[in-house]
Order: sequence, then C-alpha cells, then structure tokens
Amino acid sequence: MLLLLPVAVEAQENAPRHNINIREVTITGHRPMKEIGVQKTQFDSVVLKENIALSMADVLTFNSSIFVKSYGRATLSTVAFRGTSPSHTQVTWNDMRINSPMLGMTDFSMIPSYFIDDASLLHGTSSVNETGGGLGGLVKLGTRPAQNEGFGVQYIQGIGSFHTYDEFLRLTYGNDHWQTSTRVVYSSSKNDFKYRNRDKKENIYDDEMNIIGSYYPTERNKHASFKDFHLLQEVYYNTGKGDRFGLNAWYIGSNRELPMLTTDYLDDMFFENRQREQTLRSVLSWDHLRRTWKSGLKLGYIHTWMAYDNKEDRGNGDLSATRSRSCIDTFFAKAEGEFTPSEKWLFSGNVTMHYHDASNYQYWETVSSSGESTMVQPGERYDKGRLELSGAVSAKWRPIERFGMSLVLREEVYGGDWTPLIPAFFVDGVISKRGNVVAKASISRNFRFPTLNDLYFLPGGNVNLKKESGWSYDAGVSFEVGRNGSYALKGSANWFDSHIDDWIIWLPTVKGFFSPRNLKKVHAYGVETSLDLNILLSPEWQLEVGSTFSWTPSINEGDKFSAGDRSVGKQLPYVPEYSSTVSGRLAWRNWSLGYKWCYYSRRYTMTSNENTLTGYLPPYYMNNLSLEKVLKFKWADLSLKGAVNNLFDEEYLSVLSRPMPGINFEFFIGITPKWGKKHK
Repeated sequence: MLLLLPVAVEAQENAPRHNINIREVTITGHRPMKEIGVQKTQFDSVVLKENIALSMADVLTFNSSIFVKSYGRATLSTVAFRGTSPSHTQVTWNDMRINSPMLGMTDFSMIPSYFIDDASLLHGTSSVNETGGGLGGLVKLGTRPAQNEGFGVQYIQGIGSFHTYDEFLRLTYGNDHWQTSTRVVYSSSKNDFKYRNRDKKENIYDDEMNIIGSYYPTERNKHASFKDFHLLQEVYYNTGKGDRFGLNAWYIGSNRELPMLTTDYLDDMFFENRQREQTLRSVLSWDHLRRTWKSGLKLGYIHTWMAYDNKEDRGNGDLSATRSRSCIDTFFAKAEGEFTPSEKWLFSGNVTMHYHDASNYQYWETVSSSGESTMVQPGERYDKGRLELSGAVSAKWRPIERFGMSLVLREEVYGGDWTPLIPAFFVDGVISKRGNVVAKASISRNFRFPTLNDLYFLPGGNVNLKKESGWSYDAGVSFEVGRNGSYALKGSANWFDSHIDDWIIWLPTVKGFFSPRNLKKVHAYGVETSLDLNILLSPEWQLEVGSTFSWTPSINEGDKFSAGDRSVGKQLPYVPEYSSTVSGRLAWRNWSLGYKWCYYSRRYTMTSNENTLTGYLPPYYMNNLSLEKVLKFKWADLSLKGAVNNLFDEEYLSVLSRPMPGINFEFFIGITPKWGKKHK
C-alpha cells in the first residue's frame, strides 16, 4: 500500500519548483513482477533537477551508497559498486551501454543531471536482469517524453565561484501524437580556486638563514579551466494505438585542462595538460504495446573522438610533448519482448548487440626553446574491432500475492570468446503486510571481459588475459509505513557477498611500462542501508530526509605474485570501507531549504595499505546548503536559488595529489514563461 500525503508536489520539469497542497489519497497495487527480488535504488526527479551545475557524479555522491572517485572539479569522475572497480560498473543510456570499450569505465562528470529523466541503480546480482559484466552493479540512465501540450520554454542562468558560468535552455512542443524537446547546457570556468598544499612545505628563515619555522603554502589551481557543451534533441511519435517511435541524439563538445598536481614543481608558463572530446550518442526506438504482450526494437550509434596533449619544460630549454588521439565508433541494436499469460507469470527475452571499432595513436616530440620541433618519436598505434552479443530469457512467477520467484539465464560472446551460461535466481516475499515488510534474496554468476586497452594497448596490452568471473549473493529486507496526512517512512537493509576470480590489474614490467595480468582473487562483502522520511509538519510545512550507509570490505585474497607482495589480505586501493550520505529538504510555501552531507572513510593509495604520508587519504565530510524561492507571476514563473558548497571549508582529497576546492558559492535564476501550455 502506498500513502500519498498532502505534501509539496514538484512542478513539472519545465517549470520552477513550487508547492501545491493536495488532498490525501490512498492507492493500493501489486508489486511489479519485473522487480521480484531486485535490489534497486530509484532517484527522484527532484534530485536530478536540483540545479544545472550538477553532473551525475554529484547526484550519486550525495544520494547513494556507491563510491564516487573524483580527480578534481570537472575532471574524471568514476563510480564503483560494492568494493569493485569502475570497470565493473555497467552504465546504460536508453538501454545502450556507454562504457568506454577502451577503458571499460564511464566519466560521470560528463553527464549533466538535467539531461537525465530516469536514473536508477541495480545492485550486484540485479544487474544481470539488464546486462552482463556488472560485477558490481548497473547505473541505468534514460530520457522520456516531456508530455507537454503546446510550446514551452525554460531558461536558467547560473554563476559561481572561480569565474564559473552555467546556462540551460529547454524548448518543448507537444500534442496528442508528437513530443519534441531540445535541451542545451553550456558550462565554463577558470576553475582557479585556492587551496592549502600539504604536499609542499616552505621554511621560514631568520636573518642568519637559520630555519625557525615552516608552513604549508597556499597555491592556486593552475591550468584547470574547462568548457563543456551538451545538446540533447528528442522526438517522439505516439500513434495512439499502442505504438511509439522515438529518436534521442546527444552531442558533447568538451575542452578541459587537467590541473597540475600538488607535487608538481614545473614552470607553469611551459606546461599544458589538455583533454578534448567530441561525442555523439543516438538511439532510434520503437515500442509496441498490447494487453498481454509488448515488444521493442532499438538501434543506436556512438562516435567518440578524444585528444590528449601534454607539454612540459624538461629544464634544459627544451619542451617534451605527448600527443594521443583515439576514435571509437559503436553500433548498437536491441530487440526485446514480454509476454504475460496471466497475473502469475511473466516471460521476457532480449538480444543486444554492440560492435566497437576503436583506434588509438600516440607520439612524442621534443620542441626546442625556439619553438621548432627537433625530434619526433613515432608512437604506438592499434586499430581493433570487436563484436559483443548478449542474450537473456527470464521467467517470473508469483503463485500467491505475498511470494514471487524469478529465473534469468544470460549468454554473452565477445569476439570469439563465449561465456558459460550466466544464471541468476531471485526470490522475495511479504513477511508482514503491516508495515509492508518484504524480504529479498538472490544469487548470480557473472563475467567481465577484458577491455580493448587491456588486450591491445601498445605498449603493454596482454592478449592472453582471461575474463574475470564471480559469484554474488544478496539478501535484504525493506519496509514502508505511514499515516495518511502525517508521515511516510521507508527503509531497507541489504547484505551482499561477492567472490571475483582472475581480477585484472596493471603492474609495472622490467621494460619500464605497465601491463595487465590476471592476479587477484577479491572477496567483497558488506551491508548497505537506506532510510527515507517524509513528514507533513503542517499544511504549509514539509520535511524530507533521506540517508544511506554502507560497510564495504573489499579484500585481496589471491596468491602473492612476489616475495615482497604485501597486498594479500588487504583492502583494495581507493575503496572506502565506510561511506554515508544524508540529504534533507524543508519546504514552506514557495521557499525550500536543502542540505546535503556525505562521508568517506580512509582510502588507501597502495595495495599494501601502508600508513605512510602518501599511503592513504584521510576520511572527509562534505556539507552543502541551498535556499530556493519561487516567484509566481501571470506571465511567468521565476525561481531564485543560492547554494554553498563545502560549507565548512573542508580540506580534502579524493585522489592523491589532486587538489579540491574549499568553500564556494553558486547562484541560479530561472524563468519559465506561461504561454498557455498544459501538462498532460
């Protein structure tokens, strides 16, 4: 049973947020058959549309139990489930996998949260329902029709610390059959924040040049500016007879400087470290719906061009330069179907194809002080293609209302390498209708194939790598209670246990470069909890609080690969054993006060877990605060919002030697004209 309270209802995404008091309504319904035994985290649209400056990395940091590893503001941000690595997390956008086939990971700092309408996490075994390879889990992202009637427009301008500017524009049109949407985000910043550099120490001398003290210098984040442009075009056509066609096209143009490290002593006048990217993602879809069955077909294409340029002073008057270029073309197709012969059974199946054509080339050159190239050293190049196929069938059975079971069988092939059959079994049951207490359990096998860089990168690729494999076990309980017109409380606690064999790790070789090997056996286990509370304090006051907590030991249980190997029995690098988040929102009339907090425990930077100066990163807490006011006029809705990030000016690092900003501020103003449009 779901309880809908007379609480603040978010305005449609094309308008600023405001509060409307609605009468209390009670709705009863069955638990979805598709989610039998599934451990899933669904993100609310309020979280996704909090402000235009947020990326999905920011959303996941403050609203989930997974670890977000950031190399700095507007730089690479990856996520990892349950003590695994970023390459063990699968990411889909409108069902098309967007993990880099070269690196195996996804940069979440390049995904504006304002471009995502549906976002959810499938933890551990639950990811097998959608795709293979997610030894940690799956981040599922998608868009949907705006469901507006007539023309609509929304514009938001943001300005922040460090000469940061953000702009968002959305144009929509809709009627009974057509829905179109154009979204644009442009962000730019000098990103020149100041920070205390604790990796350097300056001495204080007296008149006789005796050291009488020392201090950590305050430095400025250098060579860290960025310009990101995103354009998302959507067109949907609904026949009104059970068929819907859709086109989604997303273009990314990015030019980012990668800042100097806290340990760099280079002359910043002769330093460049820049990454440029141009990416097009597109999906064409058809959905066919009937009373007892439905089917769908999707075709997609991704083109990514990336350039990396590094230049630095060698100290002898010459400059050394590294140039790297990569190009990836991905073709995607998916066919799926579902059949529901009765209320007790649901059968489904799908086949997915990805074909990647990837090339990488790099070279080194030395430039004299006069600006002339004195030496060009040809680099290494690889050009490879790979076909990836994945197919699955499932049967879900609910013999009685309080109990259900699900069996999924998946098969995958990468190139000419097949996996053994991938089974996943799920079960759930209602322990008590009072409080809607539901117990869930699941078990699955899974595999992850090496990436193209793992196999073919020059120098260092290893074509003899084996695929990673593992078994995962999940068990948990959830509840949901409430009182009409008063409060709603829901929560969950889940235990997981994963054993992964042939874990791939890159290690240095005697030839001076790194190469991947199947060395580790990893045991990742722990607990994830969540709790959400919604209270109606009065007809005009509402309080919402959400929290998560995770305990994630991730231990290397493999054999020693050398006599000096001290990594066995130790926590994996950059995996916090404890993490937690708290978010809150207090609403009164057209005012809204928001608060976000997150915590990460100590992260080791070395496999040996040494407690040296650079062997670990200390735990840190992060606090963000925001205040929003909506002004309603006859001709438009106007929203004003201010935000304070890193409220208590915390000094912290997410990655060793990568500076992070202290307290900083943002202000946003949004306008939504009223042109008589209606929302369906």
